[in-house]
Amino acid sequence: MTQQELQHLYWRASFGLNPAENKSLPKNKKQLVDALFINSYPISPIKIDLSFMDGVSLKTLKNNPKFAQELRVKSRKKLADLNYAWILQLIESKQLLREKMTLFWANHFVCKDNHVVFAQKYVNTLRVHALGDFRTFVKTISKEAAMLKYLNGKQNRKNQPNENFARELMELFTLGEGQYSEQDIKESARAFTGYNHDFDGNFRFRIKQHDHGIKTFFGKSGNFTGDDIIDIILENKQCASYISDKIYRYFVNPKPNKKHIDAMAEVFYKDYNIENLMRFVFMSDWFYDEINIGAKIKSPIEYLIGMVKTVPVEFEREKDILKIQRILGQTLLDPPNVAGWKGDKGWIDANTIMVRLKLPSVMLNNAMISLKNGETDLKDDLKKAYLKKNKSNLPFRIKANWNRFSENYKLIDIDNLQDYMLQGRTNIGTADYLKTLNKSSKQEYCIQLMSLPEYQMC
Repeated sequence: MTQQELQHLYWRASFGLNPAENKSLPKNKKQLVDALFINSYPISPIKIDLSFMDGVSLKTLKNNPKFAQELRVKSRKKLADLNYAWILQLIESKQLLREKMTLFWANHFVCKDNHVVFAQKYVNTLRVHALGDFRTFVKTISKEAAMLKYLNGKQNRKNQPNENFARELMELFTLGEGQYSEQDIKESARAFTGYNHDFDGNFRFRIKQHDHGIKTFFGKSGNFTGDDIIDIILENKQCASYISDKIYRYFVNPKPNKKHIDAMAEVFYKDYNIENLMRFVFMSDWFYDEINIGAKIKSPIEYLIGMVKTVPVEFEREKDILKIQRILGQTLLDPPNVAGWKGDKGWIDANTIMVRLKLPSVMLNNAMISLKNGETDLKDDLKKAYLKKNKSNLPFRIKANWNRFSENYKLIDIDNLQDYMLQGRTNIGTADYLKTLNKSSKQEYCIQLMSLPEYQMC
C-alpha cells in the first residue's frame, strides 16, 4: 500500500496515523485490515464514578422529592464527566476501529438521556455491538432504557400504543423513508407494547401491558413481539441496502456510488454481520480510489481527535473539551434530534469554518495566530508577557506536548510534512501558498498546515 492509501485507511477506520505508528505496521493490505479488526476485538467499556447513586431506590426518590431533584442535577453534571471519558477513550484507545464504529452508530441509533447511568449503559451497548451482529444489535437497542425513554417506549401500552419508536425503527434505523405504510407503523407499535425497564436500567417485559392480539405487518400475520418485527424487517433486503448506503457515505464518500453500495448490500444481507461488511469495504480496491481520498469533511469530533493525536495535549480544565465541541457544532451525548447530525457539508458554515481555521492556533499556540512568515501575531518577548498576564483569560487552558510531536515526526523532513497531514490533492492555490511558508520550525509549520481548508478534509 502507498503512504497515501495507508493514511486514508487510518483516517476512515480511526482518526489518523502518525509516522511513529506507521513504522510498526505491515505494508500488506490484508495484514493491515486484519490488524485493525484483531486490535478492536477487545471491548473497553467507559466507566465513570457513579457512586452518588449508591443505595438510591425508586422508593427513596418518591419519598423525598427534594433529594430526587438534587440527584437529577448531579446526573446532568455527571454527563460532562461521561463526555470527557468518551473523548479520552477516542484519543487513547487501541481499539481504533471499534471506537470509530461506536461513533458512527451513535449518530445512527440516535439517543439522548439526562440520566447518566442510562447514558453510560447506552454508549457501552453501542461499543459492545459496534462490529457484531446487526440483528442482535437492533433488538438490544429496542430494549435499552435510554431508548425506551427517548422514543416513548415506556408509554407504549396495550389499548394505548405509542408509535414513536416503531416509526423511527423503520425510518431511521433500518429501512429509510417511504419503505413502509402508516398501518405498518401501527401494527409494529402494538408488537412493542409492554417494553419497559427497572430502576437500574435493566429491560423488563410487562406482559400485562403487551398487546397479545394478531398483528399484520408487511403482509405477515401473527402474535408478533418486537423481536419478531425486527426479524421481518431484516428479511427485506432494503434494510441491508439502507445500512450499506449510510456506511458508504460515512466511511467511503458522501457522494454515493450505487454499484459499490449494491455490492456491500449483497455481503451484508447474507448474515447482517457488521465485521464482514467492514472487511469487504476496507479490502475493496475502490475504497482506495483517488476520488475517495480526502473527499470527506471531518466531523468536529474527527477534527478534534485527529488534531490531538497529531499533537498530544493536556486539557487543564475538563470543561474546555465541552466548550470546543459546542463551538464546533457536535457535542457527544447531545444530538440535535432523533435524526442526528446531518454530516458532510452540514458541518461547515460561515461561522464554523472560521472557528476551525483558528482553532489550531488557539489550542496549540496559546491563542496566537501562526502567520506565514513563521512568527506568531506577537513578538516572543511580548508574547511571554501577554501570556503571564492573561493566562487565566485565555479561551482554553491546554498544554501541547510538542516533544511528543517532534519524536513522532523526527524522521519526516519538514518539506514532506504536508504529505502526512493533508489528505487528497491540494489545489494549485494552496500548493503555491505552501511554498511561501517559513519552514524553519516543524511546530509552526504544523499549526499552519492545520489552519488550511484542506486540513478539514479526510
